[in-house]
Amino acid sequence: MLREEVDSTARRTLTQTARVLGALRLDGPLLIGLALIAAYGQFVLYSASGGDWGAVLRGSVRLGLGVLLMLIFAQLKPGVLRRLSPWLYALGLLLLIIVDAVGYIGKGAQRWLDLGFMRFQPSELMKLAVPMTCAWLLRERALPPDGRTLLSLAAIILVPTALTIIQPDLGTGLLILMAGGIVVLLAGLSVRIIVGLGIGAILSAWVGWYFLHDYQRQRVLTFIDPQTDPLGSGYHIIQSTIAIGSGGIFGKGYLRGTQGQLEFLPERSTDFVFAVIGEELGLLGALLLIGLYVFVVMRALFLASQMRDTFARLLSGCLASIFFVYVFINAGMVSGLLPVVGVPLPLVSYGGTSMVTLLAGFGMLMSLYANRKLAA
Repeated sequence: MLREEVDSTARRTLTQTARVLGALRLDGPLLIGLALIAAYGQFVLYSASGGDWGAVLRGSVRLGLGVLLMLIFAQLKPGVLRRLSPWLYALGLLLLIIVDAVGYIGKGAQRWLDLGFMRFQPSELMKLAVPMTCAWLLRERALPPDGRTLLSLAAIILVPTALTIIQPDLGTGLLILMAGGIVVLLAGLSVRIIVGLGIGAILSAWVGWYFLHDYQRQRVLTFIDPQTDPLGSGYHIIQSTIAIGSGGIFGKGYLRGTQGQLEFLPERSTDFVFAVIGEELGLLGALLLIGLYVFVVMRALFLASQMRDTFARLLSGCLASIFFVYVFINAGMVSGLLPVVGVPLPLVSYGGTSMVTLLAGFGMLMSLYANRKLAA
């Protein structure tokens, strides 16, 4: 009898929870995956910050702001998101121009607007505005896009990319480029155009090499051989790989990492937080986080596959894919498989604007999925 009552109570609780999530247009499995990653991130942040509860509190406040925006965007209808896209893009461009003119300078870069109570990085906004605007442009056009449409898409993508790179912020600029490029690829391109774009990208990289700052060139050269400057540009990668390798399978233990706790590892609470996980929690701790990321990406791709109109399908597919790109670049960068480009680990690295924009994007994804029949 008691077991039946417990089972009945559990079923009622699940039913009520499902109704609440449905009313708020939230996807339960995706929300659980994001919550688990965020909780894992706060757990790791305490250790990565050297036991600083203030950092954990600030991270929690930013996480709360991101969740609030996710809830707000989840309530917006697809039509509102479509109409909002070009205006959001125009606002982002305006803010990028303001940043390049009078932005706050920190760590040798002019990337932020100082609002007094917080610093806002407008380039993060363009990670959402660019794919939204590309999807908006393609929503009523024949696919795959023709040459004129591709030129328009190139302008939409390359202008904010260039404004971001000259700040200088190469990592965020490349992410904006990838976000727009993913939408174009999802729209369908012929093999001839893909090959042409690939050749163009190689030529652009060759020309762009001569316009990079010295430290950006050094990062690429360090990626090839970190030992050429072990106490300078190669220091980050060397210390990161030492931390990950020394953790082994089970790790050294929470709060017991030597590279992180003794501050040999730079940027351990931001870009290189994955190295702290590898050192203290070992391979198993890293695989647990990667498993959560895989679950979120697969769930997001499933939601994207259910969309019934062009705008929703392109935008949701891009949002799911760019989340994977974040994880792939950060993990590859920290483990020495990719050059250091300053990309945070989603929902784990200490930082405000990136976390907020990611959660806002997932709010859009949930809205598009909840209203997919209406949009169709």
